[in-house]
Amino acid sequence: MALSRLRGAIVPVALLILWEILSRVGVFSPIVLPPPSAVAVKWYSGLLPGLPYEPGSQSYLSWLFSGEMPHDAVASLARVLSGFVIGAGLAVPIGLLLGTSDRLYGLFSPLLEILRPIPPIAYIPLAIVWFGLGNPPALFLIALGTFFPVLVNTIAGVRQVDSIYIRAARNLGANSWTMFRRVILPAASPFVLAGMRIGIGTAFIVVIVAEMIAVSDGLGYRILEAREYMWSDKIIGGMLTIGILGLIIDGGMSRLNDHLLRWHRGLER
Repeated sequence: MALSRLRGAIVPVALLILWEILSRVGVFSPIVLPPPSAVAVKWYSGLLPGLPYEPGSQSYLSWLFSGEMPHDAVASLARVLSGFVIGAGLAVPIGLLLGTSDRLYGLFSPLLEILRPIPPIAYIPLAIVWFGLGNPPALFLIALGTFFPVLVNTIAGVRQVDSIYIRAARNLGANSWTMFRRVILPAASPFVLAGMRIGIGTAFIVVIVAEMIAVSDGLGYRILEAREYMWSDKIIGGMLTIGILGLIIDGGMSRLNDHLLRWHRGLER
C-alpha cells in the first residue's frame, strides 16, 4: 500500500518540480502562472487568522477558522451539505416510489427525461429571479444538481432487483411492505448510495458556480474576486482547496458506502 502511494506521487511531484523550474526561468509569466512555491505561500497565508487571538473575545475554534480560506471553505462546505440533504432527501423517496410503481414511472418518465439533461447552471437566471441573491438560490442549484443523479440511480436500483428475490419472498408469504423493506430496499441500496456519491460530487461542482453569482463568501466567490485583480496565485490556491475538500468528501462517501454495504460485499465474495 505504501509503495503504491509512493509510486502514485511520482508524477504529481515531477510536474510540480517542472512547473517550478519553468516559472523561475521565465517561461511562464508569474502573473499568468506563478510558481508552486508562490501558490503555497499564498495558500498558507490564507489559512492564518487575520488578527491575534484574544481570550474572552471569541472561542479559540472560531478564531482558528477566521482566516479567509478556512472561512470560505466552511461556507462552501455548509452549502454543499445543506443542498445535498435537500436534494437527496427529495430524490430517494420519489425514486423509490417511481421505481416500485410501473404506472407512476410511465407517467413521469418523459418529464424526467426532458429535465434531467438540463445542467443546473442553466437555472441560474431563474434561481436569481425566484429567490434573489444570497444562500437560497445557491441551495436551490445545489439541491437540483444532487436531485437527478440520486433519483435516476434510485429508480434504476429498484427496477433492477432480481426477480428471483421477489418470487422467493412471495412464496414465503411476504406482504407488500415486507417485500419493500426486506427485499427491494436492501437490493437497491448499492445503487442509491452510488447515486448519493455522484450527487455530492455534482453538488460541489455546482456550489462553486453558484458562489460566483449569488453570494458574497465561499471558495467560488473568492476565486472570482481574485480573477478581478489578476491574483493567479490566489485563484490556484482556491482551486487547490476545492480539490482537497472534494477528495475528503469523496473519501468519506466511499468509506460510508463500504460500511453500510458490508453485507453486500460479503455476498459478492
